[in-house]
Amino acid sequence: MGVAPIEDPEVVLLVTLYNPTGEGGHQGGGVAAPVGGQIFSEILPYMEVSQGNQEEIEVIEEVNVPNITGLSIKEAEKILKEAGLELSIEGITEENKETLNKENTIIKKQTPTEGIKINKGNKIFVEY
Repeated sequence: MGVAPIEDPEVVLLVTLYNPTGEGGHQGGGVAAPVGGQIFSEILPYMEVSQGNQEEIEVIEEVNVPNITGLSIKEAEKILKEAGLELSIEGITEENKETLNKENTIIKKQTPTEGIKINKGNKIFVEY
C-alpha cells in the first residue's frame, strides 16, 4: 500500500497480487513495490499532484541480488554487506545461532533469487 504525497495524501494505492511467482519471489519489496512505483510515476504527473520538496525525498538505491547459493554463510554475509543487503537465515533460533559454523555451513536456497532488483538494506532469506 502506498500514499502520495505523504504530508497530505491525495492518492492511495493498493497492489494485490495473488500467488506471485517469477523473478520477484513472493516478497512485497520484490514484487508489489515495483508495480506501485510505476503506477505512481505515471498518475502523479497526470493528476498534477505535488511530490513535495524534492530535497527532502530520500532516494532508495536499488541493487541486483547476487547469487549466494553454494557459498558459506560467512562468504555470503561479506558479499551481501558489500551490496548493501542483509542475510537472514531461515529456521535459526537463539539456541542454534551460537553453534552455527558460518565457515562450513553452505547455503542451499535464497529468496529473492539472483538478478532481482531490490532496495538497498533489504534482507535475503536463505536456507542451509
